[in-house]
Amino acid sequence: MTLWREFRKGLWHDLPPFRLVLGLCPTLAVTKSAVSGLGMGLAVIFVLTCSNVLVSLLRRVIPRKVRIAGFIVIIATFVVVVELVTQAFFYPLYEKLGIFIPLIVVNCIILGRAEAFASRHGIAAAAADGLGIGVGFTLSLTVLGALRELIGAGTLFDHPVLPLIYQDRPFAMMIEAPGAFICLGVLLALMNAATATKGT
Repeated sequence: MTLWREFRKGLWHDLPPFRLVLGLCPTLAVTKSAVSGLGMGLAVIFVLTCSNVLVSLLRRVIPRKVRIAGFIVIIATFVVVVELVTQAFFYPLYEKLGIFIPLIVVNCIILGRAEAFASRHGIAAAAADGLGIGVGFTLSLTVLGALRELIGAGTLFDHPVLPLIYQDRPFAMMIEAPGAFICLGVLLALMNAATATKGT
C-alpha cells in the first residue's frame, strides 16, 4: 500500500460525488458558482485530512463502543475551526456557504473515511487518504460550480467571460436547483463514458 495510491484513488476511482455518490447535498447546494465550490472543497480538505490523522492517531485509544461519537467530536472540532476562520477572514464566502459549513460535521464522506479507513490504518496512510478524497471532492465541486456559473450567468469565478447576451441571464435555471441536477447528471454520464472507453 503506497501513499501515492491512497492519495490518487480519491481523484478518480473513489471520487466522492461521482463514484461513491456521497456528499450530494453540499455538492448540489453550494455549487452555484466556482468560488463557492472551491471554498467548500477547501474546508472539506482541511476537516477530512485533520480528522483522518487524529482518528488514526487515537484509533487504539477510543473504545469501539463509542467510536462513532468520538469521531463526530473530532470532526466537529475541526469544523468549528473552519467556521470561525472563514467567518473572521473570508466573510463573503462564509455568507455564501451559510449553513453548509457547520453541516460538514454530518457529511457522510468525512465520517465514512474515519470509520472505513482512518480507524484501521496508520497516520501517513490516513493523511494521504483524507487529502486525496478531499482534493477529489474539491475538484468535483469547483468543476460543477464553474459549469453552472458559466452556463447560468456567463461568468467564471465571478468575472464575465461570455458575450453581453448573458447580462439578461437566458439560462439562469442552471444556477438554480434543477441546473445542479442537470450538470451533475451530465458530468456523471461523461465520467461513466470515459471509464467505459478506458476499460475497452
